Amino acid sequence: MASVDQFLAVSEELYSHLLKTPSDDERTEFIEKINELLDAREMALQSLDLEQISKLSVYGKLIELDHGINKQLTTVMALVKKDIKELQQKKRHEGSYTNPYAATQMIDGMYFDNKK
Repeated sequence: MASVDQFLAVSEELYSHLLKTPSDDERTEFIEKINELLDAREMALQSLDLEQISKLSVYGKLIELDHGINKQLTTVMALVKKDIKELQQKKRHEGSYTNPYAATQMIDGMYFDNKK
């Protein structure tokens, strides 16, 4: 029963952490804390007896927390993907300032005569 309480406590802590919205400066620490809590949750999950959980009254709360955690993790992942996409666009745009004619450079006007 103690492992169920531990799993529930870690899940609630993870969910409450995911509800916070970090600033751009705190995003790295925010993601590291999520990874730590997910690892702790995985360790607690491995020590659980799943047959006992289905008989407990906490089962509904665990399912509800899991759905909330999955939804929030999807939101965080979308934010990270958006940041990566913006960074790649900035890199690509920065390259156009370095060589603005890269897109228009072609080898044109060359003629190869095959006759001898």
